[in-house]
Amino acid sequence: MKFINYLEKITNVDIYALSSFSIFFVVFIVMGTWALKADKKMIEEISRLPLDN
Repeated sequence: MKFINYLEKITNVDIYALSSFSIFFVVFIVMGTWALKADKKMIEEISRLPLDN
């Protein structure tokens, strides 16, 4: 039996897809806005962290 057959048996399964897409979209927009508005010196410092010991 395929996975899609299991999903068809769940009532209101479309709500899960819509809610997960909405959460992803909101997080993507928030992080994109933060990245554009963040202080450039802080971004520079964060980008050097993996190389510092």
